[in-house]
Amino acid sequence: MSNLALGKRQTIFETALQVMNMTGMELILIAGLFGVIGLGVLFLRRGKLPENGQDFAELRGQLAQMASQSNELQRLIAEQMAQSEGRLGNRLEQSLRDQNDRTTKSLTGMAEKLAVITEANTHISALTNQVTQLQNILSNKQARGSFGEVQLENLVRDALPENAFDFQATLGNGRRVDCLLRLPNPPGPIAIDSKFPLEAYRRLTSAANDAERDAAKRLLENDVKKHIQDIAEKYIIPGETAESAILFLPSESVYAEINIQLPKLVEASRKARVYMAGPDNLMLLLHTVRAILRDARMHEAAGLIQTQVDLMMKDVHRLEDRVAKLATHFSQAEKDISDIQTSTGKIISRGNKIDEIEVLDADEATPAAPKTDLLG
Repeated sequence: MSNLALGKRQTIFETALQVMNMTGMELILIAGLFGVIGLGVLFLRRGKLPENGQDFAELRGQLAQMASQSNELQRLIAEQMAQSEGRLGNRLEQSLRDQNDRTTKSLTGMAEKLAVITEANTHISALTNQVTQLQNILSNKQARGSFGEVQLENLVRDALPENAFDFQATLGNGRRVDCLLRLPNPPGPIAIDSKFPLEAYRRLTSAANDAERDAAKRLLENDVKKHIQDIAEKYIIPGETAESAILFLPSESVYAEINIQLPKLVEASRKARVYMAGPDNLMLLLHTVRAILRDARMHEAAGLIQTQVDLMMKDVHRLEDRVAKLATHFSQAEKDISDIQTSTGKIISRGNKIDEIEVLDADEATPAAPKTDLLG
C-alpha cells in the first residue's frame, strides 16, 4: 500500500474524529466509526498485496495505528455516550421530579377544591332540609300559627325587658292573646295577635291572569278583614286594655302586598284601631314602647326622688334647730367659763396678796417683834 493512500486514509480518519469531537453526538460518532472501518476494508480489497516485507511491516504499523485510533475513537464514543446518558438521565430525573411536583400540587389543589365542594354540598343539604322543614311548617295552618307566635316572641324578647310583656295572657273576657304589652295608662296594655294568611297570598303572587289575581285579592281581603274584626272584638276591652291593638304579619312580603294591593283594607283596619305590622314595623314599635317605659320609670323614679328630698329637707331643718340649741348651750357654757375664769383670777389675786403678807411677817419677825403683835 502506498504512502499516499495511507495518508489519505489517515486524513479521512482524523477528519472523522474532528467531526465527531466537534458535534459530540453519539450517532455521528458511530456513523464515523463504521465509515472509517468500511473505507479501510474497501481499500484493502481493491489494493494489491505488498511486494516485500518492508511494505508489509509498514502496512502492519499503519493497521496497528488504525486499531489504536479505532480504540481511542471507541473510548471517546463510550465517554460521549456515558456523558450523554448522564445528561439524559439528569434531564429525565429533573423532568420526572418537576412533573411529580406539578402533579402533587395539582392533586393538592383538587383535594382542597373537593373539600370546599364537599362542605358546600353539606351546607346546601342542610339548607335544603331547612327549606323543606319551613315548607312543611308553612303548609300546615296550626304549625304556621306557631311559627308566627315564635317570631313574635323573639322580637318582643329582643326589644323589651321581661316585666314589660306577657305571652298567651288571659284577658278579663276569658280570651287569650298571643302577647300583651304592659304599658302604663295612657295608653294602657296593648294586645298583639299573630296571623298568617299564606294561602291567599300565594294565590295572589302566583296568579296567571287578571281574573285569578282579582279572585286572590278578594280572598286575601276577606281573610285579613276577618282577622281584624276578631282582634277588635276579642282584644280591645275598654278600661282593661288600650283603645287599639296590633295585627302581626310574620312576613314582610305579605305585609307589603296588603299595603300595595289593598289600600282600602288598610284604611278599614285603622278605623277599627287594629294596626297591621310586619317584623320591621313591629320592631320599630317595640323600640318606641321601650322608650315610653323608660320615660315612665324615670317619672316614677323622679317622684320617689322628690319624696326622699322632702324627707331629707325635714331632717335638715331639724338638724338646724338642734345646732342652734347646741350653739346656745355653747354660748352659755362659754359665759360660765368666762365667769369661772374671772372668779379664779380674783381668788389667785387674793392668794398672792395673802402670800405677800405672810412673807412680810416672816422678814420682820426678829427685829421688830412689837409690830408683829400689833398686826396680829
